[in-house]
Amino acid sequence: MDDIQQQIKEIKRSFRQMMDGATAQSMRQKGLDYRINWGATLPRLQQMAQELKTSMSDNEGDESSTSHKRYDLALALWKEDVRECKILATMLMPPDEILPEVVDIWMEQTPTVEIAEQAAFNLYQYLPYAADKAFLWLAAAHDLPQICGYHILSRLFAQHREPNERGINEFIDQALTALQSPNPILRKAAMQAIVHFSEMGVLYQRMARSAIRTIGLDFI
Repeated sequence: MDDIQQQIKEIKRSFRQMMDGATAQSMRQKGLDYRINWGATLPRLQQMAQELKTSMSDNEGDESSTSHKRYDLALALWKEDVRECKILATMLMPPDEILPEVVDIWMEQTPTVEIAEQAAFNLYQYLPYAADKAFLWLAAAHDLPQICGYHILSRLFAQHREPNERGINEFIDQALTALQSPNPILRKAAMQAIVHFSEMGVLYQRMARSAIRTIGLDFI
């Protein structure tokens, strides 16, 4: 554990070299208010994540040991109330290692739309139970889990991961409700998922177009 805490200190120090005040200020103006935000760009964080993965792999050699190290580091990073730490955690966490109940905790602790989107893109879409979590979150009482759920399904639909009939009906019902939400970010996430759903084939396109026309919408 001491090794991990030392590693976290080194990682945090490296964020200072990535500091971008203009980016951080722009985020604050858009409502992305973090306790600590160095304004590091996503490409820089992706580069850091890859370097950490390579370093752990070179040092350990054994694949299972490397995966466990990544898991421990990701958990520790997530606990830090720092934007860059949380995003890095989603990039490092092995999707086959994280348990569903831990994912639920992460979702509860997700502070902003940006972190929700990054978690969906970097980690949640690759979970063995990704679709189950996505459909569960579509029915959540709050907008943030719903937004995350739609982003997961967008990625799965883009990979032509077709839901069963029950899943299709549930997705369309929830999406129609989301498209009438006062939250523009939720509406955008739901529409993006519907577009990807429609791109899986002519039948899906017809179902999607027919459904959203019932609420006076359409897509190109």
